Amino acid sequence: MDIKAKIDEVVNKVKSDKGFAEKFQKEPIKAVEEVLGVDLPDDAIKNIVDGVKAKVNVDGIMGKIGGLFGGNK
Repeated sequence: MDIKAKIDEVVNKVKSDKGFAEKFQKEPIKAVEEVLGVDLPDDAIKNIVDGVKAKVNVDGIMGKIGGLFGGNK
């Protein structure tokens, strides 16, 4: 699995789908599994979740999705 590609895929979905962004905020592991289409151990998914959160912050879309991560991660 190309983790970087999966992170980019989830980031694009967070950016383009407000409902998914809200789901990612509430249940990030389940949201990522939904995009991946597989049920992986939470430890494996956590790396992708952390990568998505970092990329969302770097891309500067925090304000566009309503402070999804509380501005402190």
